[in-house]
Amino acid sequence: MSKSKFYHAGCPVCVSAEQDIIDLIGKDKVEVIHLGQTKERISEAEQEGVKSVPALVTENGNVLHINYGASMEEVKG
Repeated sequence: MSKSKFYHAGCPVCVSAEQDIIDLIGKDKVEVIHLGQTKERISEAEQEGVKSVPALVTENGNVLHINYGASMEEVKG
């Protein structure tokens, strides 16, 4: 079973959006990826089309950028 992926960097905007996404979709249907803690997954997020976080990549590959927390360049540090 495939899941949507929610990428974020741990900022207050991201944490708030994470909770909203989990409430809307359900914890069992979304993989939460904290790029500040798992920097090795940044390239994965970029390959999927993530330009800024927080962002939700749906099961069919659509990228939904939610609010504006940080660019991928800022996440990379």
